[in-house]
Amino acid sequence: MNRTEQNNCWWYLSSTHFAASAMAFSCWCCRKSQNVSFAGEDPKVHPDQQMDSDVDQLRRFSLEELKLATDYFSNENILGSGGFGKVYKGRLQDDSLVAVKRLEHKPTPDGELQFQTTTEIINMAVHPHVLRLSGFCMTTSEKLLVYPYMANGSVASHLRERPPSQPPLGWPTRKRVALGTARGLSYLHDHCNPKVIHRDVKAANILLDEEFEAVVGDFGLAKLMDYNDTHVITDVCGTAGHIAPEYLYNGICSEKTDVYGYGIMLLELITGQRAVDLAWIAAEDDLLLLDWVVYITEPCYE
Repeated sequence: MNRTEQNNCWWYLSSTHFAASAMAFSCWCCRKSQNVSFAGEDPKVHPDQQMDSDVDQLRRFSLEELKLATDYFSNENILGSGGFGKVYKGRLQDDSLVAVKRLEHKPTPDGELQFQTTTEIINMAVHPHVLRLSGFCMTTSEKLLVYPYMANGSVASHLRERPPSQPPLGWPTRKRVALGTARGLSYLHDHCNPKVIHRDVKAANILLDEEFEAVVGDFGLAKLMDYNDTHVITDVCGTAGHIAPEYLYNGICSEKTDVYGYGIMLLELITGQRAVDLAWIAAEDDLLLLDWVVYITEPCYE
């Protein structure tokens, strides 16, 4: 699809389908009018959620068990990779499927912090739209995190990596993804104490289960923040094109950091484009998806 076709597509989406994502954003914003604390109840868990809160008893897997499950970390079982390691598909002895995140062999401060942060968050965040941890394995040479297998991969894979034989995500499904992601983030911000700032909200980190329900995943860059604080100053981390301006320039991190990332994720969801596409440079077009959207919508405000 060339840029002219993209522009035409955008106008169609704006007139017929943007309302679905706008509803999700409105749903998230209106959370501020809801009560966060409930008398006599744990503020970490929303009273409307019917969830199992027994997350403290995580299963400890043996290294040999996970090696067998992943066929000794075969390349054929790689589901994805990131800055901290690779994720493998595995099948346990009870025939259940899992995703095994294997941190890089060489120990690094960032890798250690990711492992610690992830386990801390999992012990407090229990929600249908937040990825849960099934267990872990920790030896002198290996650190592995075990998650439920997400049958439909990431939202990004459906937007940009699907084979021609696979139909694109329908608009009802995209609306559910937008709403599910908003609910997951709202829970992390308003119903966890300390609250969780994800810091890397993007289509690649939103996973889809077998029913195409959205699950917020990958907490390697997440920041825990005291519930009474309005913001914290941290080193900037995240993915280019998804980082909020005030965080990028001043290191100011808050719920707004995730709100910005969520907005960019909505644009990904609507257009199917990357937040940053280096291929656009050759065509002398805008580098950032946000810049392109601002440019093509300017006539609406004249």
